[in-house]
Amino acid sequence: MTVQLYDTKAQALRDFVPLDPGNVTIYVCGPTVQSGPHIGHLRGALSFDILRRWLAHRHGRVTFVRNVTDIDDKVLANADDGEAWWALAYRMELEFTRAYTAIGILPPTYEPRATASIPQMQEIIGRLIDAGHAYAAPSTGSGTEAAGSGTGAAPGDVYFDVRSWPGYGSLTNQSLDAMEPAADADPRGKRDPRDFALWKGAKPGEPSSATWDSPWGPGRPGWHIECSAMSRRYLGPEFDIHGGGLDLRFPHHENELAQSSAAGDAFARYWVHNGLVTVGDQKMSKSLGNFFLAHDLLAGRDPLVVRYALAAAHYRSSLDITASSFDEAEAALDRIRAFLQRALRTLRGGEDLRIAGSVPERFAAAMDDDLGVPQALAVIHETVRDGNSALDTGDRDAALSAFADVAVMAGLLGIDPLDPQWRTTDASAEASALDALVQTMLVQRADARAEKDWAAADRIRDAIAAAGIALEDGPDGTHWSLAGAEPGAKEI
Repeated sequence: MTVQLYDTKAQALRDFVPLDPGNVTIYVCGPTVQSGPHIGHLRGALSFDILRRWLAHRHGRVTFVRNVTDIDDKVLANADDGEAWWALAYRMELEFTRAYTAIGILPPTYEPRATASIPQMQEIIGRLIDAGHAYAAPSTGSGTEAAGSGTGAAPGDVYFDVRSWPGYGSLTNQSLDAMEPAADADPRGKRDPRDFALWKGAKPGEPSSATWDSPWGPGRPGWHIECSAMSRRYLGPEFDIHGGGLDLRFPHHENELAQSSAAGDAFARYWVHNGLVTVGDQKMSKSLGNFFLAHDLLAGRDPLVVRYALAAAHYRSSLDITASSFDEAEAALDRIRAFLQRALRTLRGGEDLRIAGSVPERFAAAMDDDLGVPQALAVIHETVRDGNSALDTGDRDAALSAFADVAVMAGLLGIDPLDPQWRTTDASAEASALDALVQTMLVQRADARAEKDWAAADRIRDAIAAAGIALEDGPDGTHWSLAGAEPGAKEI
């Protein structure tokens, strides 16, 4: 079955047909690293991580580029005398990397920083000027072409002329006259308030380290030109998918599309956007006290639970986060984990239990239909129920098949609770210590039962249960389990 994706530009589902069936190319707008990541950043990165994993399953290879915007007005504004802008940007970049890694997001094939592609940006700007789609602003506000404040443009300001490009507005289906003025630069020297900055002339008070020489004067790039240059540099003038958050459609992606197309590049063939995150049906805001920083969230929650909670809704939908979101995710993962552990204990006979796994047709159909993760998760949980029923009735073949299929499906979504990536050194040490204590109590219980001291055996079992530990007596011994910890699969 062909993968279908919702193309934001076409406003319709489209069959996904990559330029090279053996190598899908994806460019996703990464973070502007003026501050640390919040839950919305995690949700966006996770959406494209799942898309990447599924397209790799279907096509075998994905070249995935996610940039880092390390030079920007906000980065400069947040720097101070104690920390240079580039040091702040690098420190925040590391925070993003730690958060992404914590929830199992695969590292990109390439992760370019904007400051490493300045020559490529200048090359595109030069092409746009030559083609009549961009202009260097006059250095004073007295000319008839100047608009806005009349304070005069600094040497080096270069703008994209939106009225020169008939396709401007095609991504978001807007007419030019209905658009708000571009707010990415002072309107000094603009021919039209909607013209946006390609190159920003150096301003008094900005650090010299944030300035590069150019044919139009010293300065730095505008925000939008960065992604056009980096996507072209690493994927070529035409690539398969451009992704990002829904909030980037305008003006960022609209401006990318306009400047790249006007410069002669075919650019992105599909536009994919993920929905945003709300908290208690409200937009995240520090003033409302509902602003979830990734660091705080991951400090108090199992990263796998966070991944499941953020992936459970369809990627294009708005995701409303409450405390119950994580509780429900934890309960769902516990059901998957409990089945996989039970199957391992019951079925292991020297063979690799996962080797016969396949992707069930209903799971594949859900994922092929614009990444229907909620429906795919439903297939996983149905298979878990079927697997438990097979274990209950002693149907070994059906149980083996269910175990292998659940492991494969969970692996494709990056939520396999038995995957070693979700085990930490601290957790393993705690699990080993707990296992030693529980095993001592199980030996005492077994001795009591051998002596037919049923009252003592029951007291021990009740004490174990009161600690939140479940026991499972079977023909191969007694096993204990604890949600979120490694299983104690010892025979007593």
